[in-house]
Amino acid sequence: MIPVTTFVGKKIALFGLGGSGLATAQALVAGGAEVTAWDDNPDSVAKAEAAGVKTADLRGIEWAGQAAFVLSPGVPLTHPKPHWTVDLARAAGVEIIGDIELFVRERRAHAPDCPFIAITGTNGKSTTTALIAHILKASGRDTQLGGNIGTAVLTLDPPKGDRYYVVECSSYQIDLAPTLDPAAGILLNLTPDHLDRHGTMQHYAEIKERLVAGSQTAIVGVDDTFSALIADRIERAGVAVRRISKRNVVADGIYAEGSRIYAANGGTSALFVDLGGIDTLKGSHNAQNATAAIAACLAVGVIADDIREGLRSFPGLKHRMQPVGRRGQVVFVNDSKATNADAAAPALSSYDRIYWIAGGLPKEGGIASLAPLFPRIAKAYLIGEAAPQFAATLGEAVPYEISGTLEQAVARAGTDAAAAGEAAAVMLSPACASFDQYKNFEVRGDAFVGHVAALDGITMLIGTNKES
Repeated sequence: MIPVTTFVGKKIALFGLGGSGLATAQALVAGGAEVTAWDDNPDSVAKAEAAGVKTADLRGIEWAGQAAFVLSPGVPLTHPKPHWTVDLARAAGVEIIGDIELFVRERRAHAPDCPFIAITGTNGKSTTTALIAHILKASGRDTQLGGNIGTAVLTLDPPKGDRYYVVECSSYQIDLAPTLDPAAGILLNLTPDHLDRHGTMQHYAEIKERLVAGSQTAIVGVDDTFSALIADRIERAGVAVRRISKRNVVADGIYAEGSRIYAANGGTSALFVDLGGIDTLKGSHNAQNATAAIAACLAVGVIADDIREGLRSFPGLKHRMQPVGRRGQVVFVNDSKATNADAAAPALSSYDRIYWIAGGLPKEGGIASLAPLFPRIAKAYLIGEAAPQFAATLGEAVPYEISGTLEQAVARAGTDAAAAGEAAAVMLSPACASFDQYKNFEVRGDAFVGHVAALDGITMLIGTNKES
């Protein structure tokens, strides 16, 4: 835990007592703040009380005496309308912040020079975050990984000079972190997302810009117009900018040409690494993730050879294009996190011959948008409620069978791929939610790994437990 000492002896109101909210309340209490917390969910309030956190309905507190209001990032700050607690805090002139802001204040107070890498973007955040943390750990550095990736930032170890922080930041978290100041800040890309919470694409982009605008070194993907304009704008303001691209040459930064990654300085380029043969970094989207990771690690002092070794040993983000087993020329890939067609497209684009396991609880639009990728699919194995709908979409374009269950699909796909005697992938990339058969996509992915491990002749590339 990181005790939040910057508010010692001060009154803090807090709303939102889910996982990260409760961790934030406990960190504030541990640092000596006088916290009053609340949540609309009575079970969350009871859990906080059992953990020793003082609770009270924030409608009844004296807001003028609060030093700050800490809001959970999942609670609306501006759109579609501010939460009632936000209105109360603003009326009293109380600063509204979140857990990332508390972290950056603790870093400045206790170890302002400790390396801190912050990552945002519409797509690829989690893989890039995990890749950077892996490179740092593999090079022997004390590495703390947290934020939006699933570990509350204030549950990490306290800042000290030689400790590296790699923090994934959502737009919601950035909106609550007005003094965010990473040593290296990454903006991967921008496409319309979360507009129900931010109102317009312009506002969404402005929030994302804050992360790189406050960075010592800003690493910005320039393959979309919004991000390219941000790079130009913050550079004119005096920020050191390193541009990254998965398809265009950049003069100063890191760019990809297929699987080959180049480093450019002053218009002179040199090959940095070839990702060919690294199964966990297949596809143009992973080329972008790799360019960002390389730029960030160079910015915080990691030598090139250590970065290359970390790229080669990256095990992949769990449930996202994750190679989990191999039998002969066939690799088994867990892409359970692909819960809609757009999310499935990168994995389907990354292999030339695929035995595709798809289906579950269907999303609007189905898989029609994936039609350009159908020639890559040797056969489809359809499961769950979506099976009839997906079968109708595949029609005559792709051979398929309705397998019903994931276990049956893995067995049949494995048999067919082996009989074909060709280099191929047996891939779970469902393009569906999991809720018809599984609690969540993680449970579905773990089940896939277990079914693969049960096949004869499999060499597993990861463990078969939930920590794999």
